[in-house]
Amino acid sequence: MEKLKNKKTVITGGAGFIGSHIAEALIEKGSEVHIIDDLSGGKEENIPKEAIFHNLDISDYDSIAPIFKDAEVVFHAAALPRVQYSIENPRESNHANVTGTVNILTASKEAGVKRVVYSASSSAYGDQDAMPLTEDMPANPKSPYGLQKYIGELYCKVWSDIYDMTTVSLRYFNVYGPRMNQEGAYALAIGKFFKQRSEGKPITITGDGTQTRDFTHVRDVVRANIAAAISENIKGGEVFNIGAGRNFSINDLAKLIGGPVEYIPARLEPHDTLADNSKARNILGWEPQIKLEDGINELKDIYNLK
Repeated sequence: MEKLKNKKTVITGGAGFIGSHIAEALIEKGSEVHIIDDLSGGKEENIPKEAIFHNLDISDYDSIAPIFKDAEVVFHAAALPRVQYSIENPRESNHANVTGTVNILTASKEAGVKRVVYSASSSAYGDQDAMPLTEDMPANPKSPYGLQKYIGELYCKVWSDIYDMTTVSLRYFNVYGPRMNQEGAYALAIGKFFKQRSEGKPITITGDGTQTRDFTHVRDVVRANIAAAISENIKGGEVFNIGAGRNFSINDLAKLIGGPVEYIPARLEPHDTLADNSKARNILGWEPQIKLEDGINELKDIYNLK
């Protein structure tokens, strides 16, 4: 982290769940943090008071481009997330997730930014015949969101190839933790489950609950972003799985949280995810530290659930 001390960093989506945690970590280590967020998904109260906040839309290139001047690293975490939202709103999500990413890469290139760390997604894999999922598997997205995040990876690689700018794409696997979204189209399964428990409602599970997910704690994801920002082992345009390397069925997740369960109709989604995180371990020197059981217990304390 010494490499980023007193250096200017830019975080897109820094008022959101993951971006705000990245901002806190950078500020703690002495980085000058600039946050770009239009608050469509993030919350102003998530923004650390030490950060410099720019309330702007990444789709508006002319307004955001000046912010990248003199930045050392850009963490591109802004997106219109979630599979279901993209299925219902493909044009809106494409504009934010594809055009927005091209804007960030272009602004970074024009400003001479040394490295862009892109928040990619394991949804690029879709359904695969084998587990665990490895970075060399062909992408097979099953939703506009998965496709858009994968297109962002390809743009990152092209920018590294032709503009001599280092980019790193981190494929997140089901990130959870404090400040995760619990509402609407952006809500994550764990967030929804805790909200339902807090309201005294049964946990609603789509399908039969046998689908599995590799749940990864947000603090582990933050450490992966920092490692990707400072590693000297990266060639540029590389993709890394950032996952715990353990998967749990949704039924098992519900048991960890506790309370009554109700099953609702299945929706279009991959049945299983499980990260092979050996590439991130070997090249970035990163490994997950927080087990799901411990992360769930932490959230139970936060939400006063026993």
